[in-house]
Amino acid sequence: MSRIDELITELCPHGVEYETLGDVGAFVRGNGLQKKDLTDSGVPAIHYGQVHTHYGVWATETISFVAPEFASRLRKAKPGDLIIATTSEDDGGVGKAVAWLGDEPAAISGDAYVYQHSLEPKYVAYYFQSEQFQEQKKSGLTGTKVRRISDRGLARIRIPVPPLAVQREIVRILDLFTTLEAELEAELEA
Repeated sequence: MSRIDELITELCPHGVEYETLGDVGAFVRGNGLQKKDLTDSGVPAIHYGQVHTHYGVWATETISFVAPEFASRLRKAKPGDLIIATTSEDDGGVGKAVAWLGDEPAAISGDAYVYQHSLEPKYVAYYFQSEQFQEQKKSGLTGTKVRRISDRGLARIRIPVPPLAVQREIVRILDLFTTLEAELEAELEA
């Protein structure tokens, strides 16, 4: 029996409950931040396009910033929130998420949502990469050339909600796997 099985048996003997993302959190749409507003210093900022091109499952630092006076007008992700890209040219990219684990809030762009929740942030970000998430989001996608998903479409998606101890153990294992995968890829490139 694995450590996760042991924890589930101990902490949720009747099985893991599923809830909708809307039941365990809230979506807040970004506003007003465009690529032209990004700078090399100031308040941390994440543009939705960077979620696709730069960030993985989680981030503690941003590659872009905005001026403090401009940031005061923008919506921000607090540490522990998810930043979700709401648009993409392909279905797989819609809903790509990064857990923001930095020390201060990060401003976000209009084609992104902040997902405020009470779950383990990395657990939710990993779930957004799962086949289960990808399958469920299909019914909420709209558009032809540019695909998008609304907060209502995301809120209907069901997520398994085991106790935090189980979420953290799942994250520990997935983080280890991600590290090993990155090391293997680096060795193969060398």
